[in-house]
Amino acid sequence: MKSFIFDVLYDLNNRGKDLSKLTFVLPSKRAGLFLKQELSNVVNKTIFSPTIVSIEEFVEELAQLKTISNTELLFEFYNSYVQLTKKDERDTFEGFSKWAQILLQDFNEIDRYLISQSNIFEYLSAIKELEHWSLEEHKTKVVKDYLKFWDKLKIYYKHYTESLLSKKIGYQGLIYREAIENIQSYINSKQGTYHIFLGFNALNTAEETIIQELLQNEMAETFWDVDKAFLNNPIHDAALFTRQHRKSWKYFRDNPFNWLTSNYTSPKEITVLGIPKNIGQAKTIGTLLKSISKHNPSLESTAVVLGDEDLLIPVLNSIPKSVDSLNITMGFPLNSIPLASLFELLFTIQKKGTGNYYHKEVISILSHQFIKPLFLFEAIDTASTIIENIQKNNLVYLSISDIKKHNKTHHELIDLLFSNWNDDAQKAISNCFKIISKLKDNLSEEKDSNTLSLEYLFRFNTLFNELFRLNEGFSHINDISALYGIYKELLSSETLDFQGEPLLGLQIMGMLESRVLDFETVIISSVNEGILPSGKSNNSFIPFDVKIENDLPTYKEKDAVYTYHFYRLLQRAKNIYILYNTEADTLTGGEKSRFINQLELEGIHDIKHKIITPKVPGLKVGLKSLKKTESVIEQLKAIAKKGFSPSSITNYIRNPMDFYYQRLLNIKDIEDVEETVAANTMGTVVHNTLEKLYTPYIGSFLSIEGLKAMKAEIDATTTYFFNKEYKDGDMTKGKNLIVFEIAKRYVLNFINLEIDDLKQGNTIKIVALEEENKITLPISELDFEVSIKGTVDRIDEYNGITRIIDYKTGKVSQNQVEIVDWKDIATDYKKYSKSFQVLTYAYMLNYSKPQNSPMEAGVVSFKNLSSGFLKFMKKEQVRGGKKNSLITQDTLDSFYEELKKVIIEICNPDIDFIEKEV
Repeated sequence: MKSFIFDVLYDLNNRGKDLSKLTFVLPSKRAGLFLKQELSNVVNKTIFSPTIVSIEEFVEELAQLKTISNTELLFEFYNSYVQLTKKDERDTFEGFSKWAQILLQDFNEIDRYLISQSNIFEYLSAIKELEHWSLEEHKTKVVKDYLKFWDKLKIYYKHYTESLLSKKIGYQGLIYREAIENIQSYINSKQGTYHIFLGFNALNTAEETIIQELLQNEMAETFWDVDKAFLNNPIHDAALFTRQHRKSWKYFRDNPFNWLTSNYTSPKEITVLGIPKNIGQAKTIGTLLKSISKHNPSLESTAVVLGDEDLLIPVLNSIPKSVDSLNITMGFPLNSIPLASLFELLFTIQKKGTGNYYHKEVISILSHQFIKPLFLFEAIDTASTIIENIQKNNLVYLSISDIKKHNKTHHELIDLLFSNWNDDAQKAISNCFKIISKLKDNLSEEKDSNTLSLEYLFRFNTLFNELFRLNEGFSHINDISALYGIYKELLSSETLDFQGEPLLGLQIMGMLESRVLDFETVIISSVNEGILPSGKSNNSFIPFDVKIENDLPTYKEKDAVYTYHFYRLLQRAKNIYILYNTEADTLTGGEKSRFINQLELEGIHDIKHKIITPKVPGLKVGLKSLKKTESVIEQLKAIAKKGFSPSSITNYIRNPMDFYYQRLLNIKDIEDVEETVAANTMGTVVHNTLEKLYTPYIGSFLSIEGLKAMKAEIDATTTYFFNKEYKDGDMTKGKNLIVFEIAKRYVLNFINLEIDDLKQGNTIKIVALEEENKITLPISELDFEVSIKGTVDRIDEYNGITRIIDYKTGKVSQNQVEIVDWKDIATDYKKYSKSFQVLTYAYMLNYSKPQNSPMEAGVVSFKNLSSGFLKFMKKEQVRGGKKNSLITQDTLDSFYEELKKVIIEICNPDIDFIEKEV
């Protein structure tokens, strides 16, 4: 395949032009590399390299001005703003930067298109005067300030541009405007220089003027890369600008228009692939490259053009290992590397400036991959120790002293991370330098290769150096919040450049980087509306109709630019793969691009359109099972000797695998800070409060006077146990205060229930509270000792009948403590776990202290206190319309048989632990 650049060089060489004396002006720097490569294919002798410059470099030479970064332009603009605005009317630098960025873009557009500044600013001011909403003769301050802003635009512009010109610097538009001023003197001083402009398309007014001046003075030649199929079609946007140039430039009335080609209509294999999601596109690109490399192993003249540059990392991860030569023209965004997340966290906590830090943010910083190694002390991970103490003590918000209290060895580092910033921008930058230095020292000490991490540090050190330089020079950043805004601005534009072979193998690039370049095989991703083309967006203070009036570009022209780039990629390519996302997206939508529809409607090429549905293998998610090895059996014997608790047995009934994880592997739930009091914490508090209040009455009958006296102690006792269980958690506000009040109400309501019972003539004697019990079961089927153990919340005598009571802070209803068939109690956890638990307590009590008379067992549900004591019942015991709730020896014997079956099953080596669907 002969590229456009080759054709231009070949033509010039054939016409006897001395290539080494020419000045080539290209749309981008990157195209210059390919031009040098093509020179070696055209010229068969040694020559001096010609002058090769990008259009931006050429215009800078004309203007004798230097381009500076957007961030520095913003600082310079704020200087002008401060000088022209009264102190009481000024925005802070942070507030200013939010609207000034847009205004700078408008200044740039106005200058690039050589619009009369005074005319357009006066026009805008007049429009805003008409638009404002106040019809009053005396305008409010808001309206006055609003109109004053528009009136001042002309003054801002004049002062700002004069200030920049005095320093020989400028933004792109200003440099273009100055270049026009200097074009005649350039022509006079460069009479022997011949310029070749090649591959241009959309030119602003300044560029058009410069090129036309050089053409008219016979100091230049232009080569357009446009196909007849586009140029001859009056509605095809790929040639929108070229048609305008051909029609309106005087030069082309008497001189040829170079060139019109017929490459687009040559045979091509075009495949359009609809793929769900971005990751799907990345994986498909990998598959396509693997297929292409079978007949083109080096992937020469193959390009992957990313419509959405966020696809870079997924695509890199999808490239086949067989690809040896690779060049990536775009950099890796600095805000995507792990170190960026660290500084994001640090700025987030420092911006608040409260001195108290949210536990999740503190934990995120301490556990960050770059920070955690700094907390190593004598092989001890002290960062983990701090985190454990935060979780253990339930610290939702922490002060510096709280963090230091749990670490005696790294106070200086803790200060560096969490304090000493004092809302001072320079201090913050200084601290960031110190953090980078500490990270560098740590990485340099490690034996493992940390080249990439050190490169990260170098780039961030460079970024903070730039921040330091800007603030030293301008002193506009007065607080952390403003510093963070500028940091984000710089970070978004910085990249980590990849090393590769710029002219060999596979090329990965963005759409704009493909200008003037040609490839035989092209893969274009994300060809969706909102991406290619980018669609309607108006990030400008200049209204649409004003832009039309002044010949400024609108979204239509921007769409035409993308149309040209898209079709130009297709012109000389032979194999084309166009990928788009089929899935709807909140921002960009799921609609395929109009470019695809246009290709299909043109009818020039046979388009193969496929929708790819990822083949997801059917996963057989079966229930897990685990064989009981000798080691497992030995563990079970140890647990059996120590004693099964009622909750562990019901846990086995619910799901044997949970029992295995929790009892044999000792896997516990992840401990985390309770921002809101958890249900189990509240349950513990209520249990402990009732135990404390009722303990003086053990062995005694309750009295109404005694219970009334208890009420006075509820608040203090509940508070004491909340402080004990919830550690340093805050109970004074929010949901926690509600939970605290609910817990007190539970206790109060229970005591009132007992008072009502006594008033009705019933007697209650407290026998035991939180009584621990352990018994050995006589299971002859097992050749080892088996015990069960448990703690009963309360045992009392109610009108002479022994009651075993289990407190539940959740809601329990009567049907949850009733059974029909004994077999169900050991199989249905959801319905009968409460019955199983209270009967286990009853069995243990009767076994250790045989009861001479029947007893009752049941639940007190604090969410269902109106139902009182919910007694265990077996429905078959109903006689004469009444339920008999007494637990007899027969009841306990029947339960024991079911209990024994469960324990034998747990310990049986031939019965696996089999997962149940919960």
